[in-house]
Amino acid sequence: MSLKIDTTYVLQILETLLNTPSPSGYCGPIMRKLSEAAAELGYELEYTPKGCGIIRVPGKRTGRTIGLSGHVDTLGAMVRSIKSSGTLRFTLIGGYMMGSVENEYCQIHTRDGRVYDGTILTTKPSVHVYPDAREMKREEAVMEIRLDEPVHSVDDVKELGIGVGDIVSFDPRAQFKPNGYIKSRHLDDKAGVAALFGLLEALRRENIQPEYPLQILISTYEEVGHGASWIPSEIEELIAVDMGAMGDDLSCKETDVSICAKDSSGPYDYAMTGKLIELARREGIPHAVDIYPQYGSDASAALRGGSNIRAALIGPGVHASHAMERTHAQAVCNTAALLAAYILEPAEPYGKAAF
Repeated sequence: MSLKIDTTYVLQILETLLNTPSPSGYCGPIMRKLSEAAAELGYELEYTPKGCGIIRVPGKRTGRTIGLSGHVDTLGAMVRSIKSSGTLRFTLIGGYMMGSVENEYCQIHTRDGRVYDGTILTTKPSVHVYPDAREMKREEAVMEIRLDEPVHSVDDVKELGIGVGDIVSFDPRAQFKPNGYIKSRHLDDKAGVAALFGLLEALRRENIQPEYPLQILISTYEEVGHGASWIPSEIEELIAVDMGAMGDDLSCKETDVSICAKDSSGPYDYAMTGKLIELARREGIPHAVDIYPQYGSDASAALRGGSNIRAALIGPGVHASHAMERTHAQAVCNTAALLAAYILEPAEPYGKAAF
């Protein structure tokens, strides 16, 4: 049995997610939107103590619980200090190249709910003034945020309500092209979360239950390493749904579903990965099997956190990860289609031979 994924729905929810700021640790607003989206489909999103979400979907039979995870938190920054000039020094949230955010528009989110616009620049932002502007190394010490407010001192900034520890989000600059390409910051992993909701929408629309109970986890701290470090104990196997990387000796394209065999945390479950490859072939889903040496996922965090589970990793191919990213609608929707094939499969992907 195959589920038809509604591309329009997937892209609509993806656009909403991309345009909602959610750096790690600042995911309250976006989680509320996901809770509303789940309710519209007839599901309830439960919150964990640290603000992650769980959506439970009953299955036809018991004896096995499948988890699917995606993270809604993104890269961002935090105000480190206010400089005497009225600019802000910042510290990174997540791991990215400093040059990838130079000249980017951003927003500062104060603790009392105000939002201010700014631009990320080096301390020597003009080649007409600074002879070494081109050569200086891009690192935290030489980067600052220029506020779009008439500020010229520490006191001026404090009067706006801006302080150390305020969250900084980046302008996603999301664009959905007529030919299916999607370019934006934070496709990692909002494209994966959109695929998960595309799966939920298809299950509800076609009134189909998965073969076994399903738990969908939405994590909020993946970019800092501990997103799904705790998962419900009944989950026996977990598929992390996250972006597929591209470049170097990798074969994945933006139109492919990536199936990761191994990342920095080691190999993923052999039988689960093999089953996903088998299903992708059976369903005619363009896919690539790759290895990501500089990558970790929610499944990695769950395993490191002590979860006694099998784990796998798939997701849409994304170019220029942690920079100005790009994927394709085909890859996002086919990720949902591959997940559907997996959760509707009556047979377990492993047996005694897998041990």
